[in-house]
Amino acid sequence: MHLKSIHPKLFVLLICSSPVFSYSQTKLNVEVFADSRQHKISVKVDGKNFTELIYPDSLEKPVLYPIYAPDEQIITRGFPIVARANEPVDHPHHVGLWFNYENVNGIDFWNNSCAIPAEKKNLYGRINMDSIIQIKSGSHGSIIYKANWVNQEKNILLNEKTTFIFTAYADKRIIDRITILTAEQDISFTDAKDGLLGLRVTHELELPSSQPRQFTDDKGNITTVTASASPDVTGNYLTSEGKEGDSAWATRAKWCLLYGKKNNQSISIAIIDHPRNPGYPTYWHARGYGLFAANPLGKKIFSNGKEASNLNLKKGSSVTFRYRIVIASGKERLGNASINEDAVEFAKIY
Repeated sequence: MHLKSIHPKLFVLLICSSPVFSYSQTKLNVEVFADSRQHKISVKVDGKNFTELIYPDSLEKPVLYPIYAPDEQIITRGFPIVARANEPVDHPHHVGLWFNYENVNGIDFWNNSCAIPAEKKNLYGRINMDSIIQIKSGSHGSIIYKANWVNQEKNILLNEKTTFIFTAYADKRIIDRITILTAEQDISFTDAKDGLLGLRVTHELELPSSQPRQFTDDKGNITTVTASASPDVTGNYLTSEGKEGDSAWATRAKWCLLYGKKNNQSISIAIIDHPRNPGYPTYWHARGYGLFAANPLGKKIFSNGKEASNLNLKKGSSVTFRYRIVIASGKERLGNASINEDAVEFAKIY
């Protein structure tokens, strides 16, 4: 990829030797390296694990998995790739950090997984990795790739170009995701609950619950989620608008924080919306059982019918989504002021 083809602001972010962020902390070196045989790209911070972009044929979309906090504790659920003791095994399509949607021209990209029976596969789509355009190490690591959103007949609905920017400090990790979707045909993102940026977290960051819960998707499939009442389950949500716990679900906010304890360490995960995104500020599809998602396109269900959103793209037109994920570990949770600072910087850069 020629450097002149990179957006000017992104180019400055990737190569500028002076700090882009206003933190007094020193940025750590981020190492990015590919393993094409294993269909993955690894990201490390001074030799410590940060995350991997994985795209094996067994998955229906590329995902970041696993993801580590600065203290090297894993923040993502292990299932369905690596089962861990006491972790729930519901929703096998919830893998690491991903980006897709439930209804694109009637095709469900969100709920597709190995659990879908063959006779129903025609209702589901997958995202195939097309090419790795660039990987870069340094004070900011980066991955740029292209992928195709296809139906079961392998017809392309959308072309995807995604840029990941990875930044690391001693007690904080930052993942910026910028995804451009270009329509290969006329496209409708019909208003739906399941979308758009999703993260499934480790068991300890679920919200305590004494009762099992059932969830039904638009095709009538029922998923039962077991109760999470063990002492090690300590999660809680907080939004920029002050909504807490389960009350964060189906509300709009500029950012949402999930925090809790793991091995007596405070773990914080903040997802930050961008002012230039469609539907800003996003609705939060933030479930207590460990699904942490931002969905700006599901207004109807989240507003009880007061709003509706049907994003339409003509063939050849594009839409861009930008999200920041901040992961921190330490004695205390990530403070609101720090998240607001990250949000301001994020809005300025892209």
